[in-house]
Amino acid sequence: MAVGLRLLMLGVTLAASGCGENTPKLPEVRSVRTLAVDPKPIDDDRRAVGEIRPRYESDIGFRVAGKVIARNVDVATVVRKGDLLARLDERDNHNKMKSAESDIIAAQAVLTEAQAAEWRLRHLLENGNTTRANYDVALKNLRSAEAKLDSANAAFNLARDQLAYAELHADFDGIITAVGADVGQVVNIGQMIVRLAKPDQKDAVFSIAEAAFEGRSATEQLEVVALLLSNPSVTAEGIVREISPVADPATRTFQVKVTLKDPPEQMRFGGSVLGRVKASTTPVVVLPGSALFDKAGQPAVWIVDPSRSSLLLRPVTVARYETDRVVVGEGLVKGDLVVTAGVNRLRENQKVRVTEGGAL
Repeated sequence: MAVGLRLLMLGVTLAASGCGENTPKLPEVRSVRTLAVDPKPIDDDRRAVGEIRPRYESDIGFRVAGKVIARNVDVATVVRKGDLLARLDERDNHNKMKSAESDIIAAQAVLTEAQAAEWRLRHLLENGNTTRANYDVALKNLRSAEAKLDSANAAFNLARDQLAYAELHADFDGIITAVGADVGQVVNIGQMIVRLAKPDQKDAVFSIAEAAFEGRSATEQLEVVALLLSNPSVTAEGIVREISPVADPATRTFQVKVTLKDPPEQMRFGGSVLGRVKASTTPVVVLPGSALFDKAGQPAVWIVDPSRSSLLLRPVTVARYETDRVVVGEGLVKGDLVVTAGVNRLRENQKVRVTEGGAL
């Protein structure tokens, strides 16, 4: 009887173990953190560092060559229109003008003689006391004398102008930002002697990478906020006035000039500024960097299908990458639940349980 009881218990045990092997395993349900997508425009916070430069700046030089005998200004000198900036040695120009004056006197004497000869021969021709050939010679001499007097007058005017060009005057009110010659130096025509800038009109100049212009119209007038790097509380607003059509050969960046509106005095020439575009983007989705998944070299995110409580991998287009987040331009719609953590341990159609929700 004891032997029969043991056999009965052994049979029950085997039957129980057999039933356990045939019982199917339940699928693993993984808990995930998600955020609900709600595309919205955001401030374009791309920034660049530039410097303050004058909008109007001219290299001023002499229109004649010579030796500098005086320079009345230095860097940071404030000048008014017409102020004397520098002067050349005028002795050569004085001599040229005296020579031109002498040529005028000589030409006037020749003209007087030619006029008298023409008058006499004209009357003799009328009376029949001379030939037509003699009168033609006198008329030719008269026209030649008139031309020589005109040439002498032109030479005198040129010499007088060159004498005036020996003095360099300011073309407008401004401030001297650079000097290019000292007293005693011999300079050529057009060589920069001083650089004159208008202090009340300033530009913020930046070097921008080509990628920053993507999605921007060539005719769009962008507003920019410039902050003084040494004192961010000092700000000025401006409008992009000029974008260089040619990249810098060394840095491969494009120069962008922003005309500032009423810049404060603290924004001096050469000062460093931080520029930020005063604009909003099209509706985008901002995700933490941990939500991005790499699918064959292309960005993607895991989406929770609420009806099946499972995962789908969806490709997305990233507008730009930032320090700790990514800005997604395309691929997501309002209401999508995006997994924000542990994305590298997930798989397609995996069952999940949402443990945290939010809105982006």
